[in-house]
Amino acid sequence: MIKVKSSELKTIFTGLKKQKIAVIGDVMLDVYYWGDTNRISPEAPVPVIDISHEEIKPGGAANVALNLRSLGADTCLYGIIGNDINGSNFVENLKNYNINIENIIIDTSRPTTVKTRILASSQHVIRFDKEHKNSIDSRTEKKIIKNFEKNIKKLDGVILQDYNKGMLTPAIIKKIIKLCNENNIIVTVDPKLTNLLSFKGATLFKPNLHEAEEILGRKIKSETEIEKAGIDLLKKLDFKYVVITLSERGVAIFRKGEKMKIIPAKALKIANVSGAGDTVIATITAFMCAGATFEQACAIANYAASLVVEDVSIVPVNPDELLKRLKESGAIEKG
Repeated sequence: MIKVKSSELKTIFTGLKKQKIAVIGDVMLDVYYWGDTNRISPEAPVPVIDISHEEIKPGGAANVALNLRSLGADTCLYGIIGNDINGSNFVENLKNYNINIENIIIDTSRPTTVKTRILASSQHVIRFDKEHKNSIDSRTEKKIIKNFEKNIKKLDGVILQDYNKGMLTPAIIKKIIKLCNENNIIVTVDPKLTNLLSFKGATLFKPNLHEAEEILGRKIKSETEIEKAGIDLLKKLDFKYVVITLSERGVAIFRKGEKMKIIPAKALKIANVSGAGDTVIATITAFMCAGATFEQACAIANYAASLVVEDVSIVPVNPDELLKRLKESGAIEKG
């Protein structure tokens, strides 16, 4: 077990409040309809859901920003929304979280990405999406890069959060990684296959197991295959660190020149794994910026993920609950 001394952890948690981390990527709106069902529709063999209430939350890259803010870090968000009611709802919702949204751009040529979920008796019944996946135009690219260049000196870390919705183009990715490396700023990546080669040279790369399989073009099952995958990713794209999330098996972590470490999953129950990856990348980045070692940050992120998967909806990590779970698990040692 990777442990953290209590004095170190106190310093790191205090340091979180001094960090400013930019999240750049595909933002979206998560809509939830909650209800119950006890009958089948006479029109078709489908359940009828009696909706009791609904909930709107910022999702995608915005959920990463919510996790950072919940942990105490200052954050600014770069993304694209449409000129529509969902975009207005997205902006209004984010105002409640004290997140800098002056770099959210309205694009009249596309809708705001929306993922709508219907739940009955706390079980997902269906999800439907409204989105455009075409890449943003060159004028918008230049605007995003210009805004980032203007703010880079204020940043301690950057997260590139790619959901393959068109915001993160190769030009944006390459420029941001180049600028971060030139300014000694941590840049971490939650990737999709489409832009793979553009992420070369980032500090940390965090695919899940399925994404790692897609990237490498092979099935990955055994620990030996997982280790080979991590080493190949480190070499292939010149990353300093690689983290492969393994769902209920935990996370595999890799540092150049060292053997793989697997940190077992810590969840007491699993209600919904959606959003766990957002929590992992946000926690690792925030804690590394605040002074934690790579291994410590990954271990803490694993506990953070164990908390959010216990909720049926997508929620950011609660720092008080995280600290409590770290204590209860024996991950904190005296000193």
